[in-house]
Amino acid sequence: MGDWQQITGGVTAARGYRAAGITAGLKASGLPDLALILSDVDAIAAGVFTTSHVKAACVDYCRQILQAKHSARAILCNAGQANAATGHQGVKDAQETAELLAKALNIDPNLILLASTGVIGQRIKMDVLRSGIPQVVAALSETGSDAAAGAIITTDLVKKSIALETTIHDASGGLRQRPVRIGGIAKGSGMIHPNMATMLSFVTCDAAVAPTLWQQMLTRAADRSFNSITVDGDTSTNDSLIALANGQSRTPAITEMGAEAEKLEAMLTEVCQYLARAIARDGEGATCLIEVQVTGADDELAARQIAKTIVGSSLVKSAIFGCDPNWGRIAAAAGRAGVPFEQENLQVKLGDFLLLENGQPLPFDKAAASAYLKQAKMGAYLQADTVLISVSVGNGHGTGKAWGCDLSYDYVKINAEYTT
Repeated sequence: MGDWQQITGGVTAARGYRAAGITAGLKASGLPDLALILSDVDAIAAGVFTTSHVKAACVDYCRQILQAKHSARAILCNAGQANAATGHQGVKDAQETAELLAKALNIDPNLILLASTGVIGQRIKMDVLRSGIPQVVAALSETGSDAAAGAIITTDLVKKSIALETTIHDASGGLRQRPVRIGGIAKGSGMIHPNMATMLSFVTCDAAVAPTLWQQMLTRAADRSFNSITVDGDTSTNDSLIALANGQSRTPAITEMGAEAEKLEAMLTEVCQYLARAIARDGEGATCLIEVQVTGADDELAARQIAKTIVGSSLVKSAIFGCDPNWGRIAAAAGRAGVPFEQENLQVKLGDFLLLENGQPLPFDKAAASAYLKQAKMGAYLQADTVLISVSVGNGHGTGKAWGCDLSYDYVKINAEYTT
């Protein structure tokens, strides 16, 4: 645990934010489908988006806004239609959405960021959205984070939300400190794979941070969280991580790296990692979370690459689902990660079971190791429902983590029937 404490409130825990989530009628299910997050003042804005060459209109829209200026007031997210691969009309729909919301909020359209999730190839139901925007604006509340978290999900089984608080020295000097808060919500369950995975996440912060520094912090946090999870190897068209920092904590502006910046970035990373783990655990059809920890690599990037390859292996994921402690699949995945290491330095552990050391297989209690997997899947062993795989590849200083889930029969069923 870092130098912070967990608090309630999600994206409205930070000062100067309101949020809302309503049922506008965009989803055929009749479930909530339109979310809004609003800062009381202009906030510094940063974003990390999908690397896919097939991108949703909202992704291109946000990139253009953030390239032109590094500030925003509002984030609007619709669920039900992805508005990806929808051509010129999809672009016009995104632009109209921003203009409609700007008019309802009486702010500049260039202070609005957009996100969409749902079926690729489907435009937003604009007639429904036009009537929904005034409703979601009217519903804005300082306690609206939970409603917003519920309105952005699609195949998710649970809402995903977190808020943390730390303290930063104020401008008067001395020992006086003021609280700073970061909150976040996220959605994601399928089509999850770096870099970015099929997910949406919105983060609010009440610190004052220089735009370039805030973007750098968010990019690093994304690499250590959302870009380190995988469910099924498919990268989405709509992935978006957007973070606002509005300065309403009244703490001194953080303009360069130092002790206070490091503290804030560590808390931002923890918020992102918490949400990333929640997405991985909620993978479609998943029965457990898998965490892979890699040590001994030349650097952090190499270690994360090995970890992501292992946790993304369909064979490893299937073995975990079947409670089969097949360490050979783990070793094979590490070997094909594209990171050179000496085989004789490879070590593999499953939970507390040492399976391979110095590149040599070791005798182990297969029944007990299988029982570890079964108990973890039931949430009854050590780290609740987390299966821990530890891999060492040498004596380097590089360490990294990645998260995923097992691959069950239900994953195929869910995705076979997704649009039918």
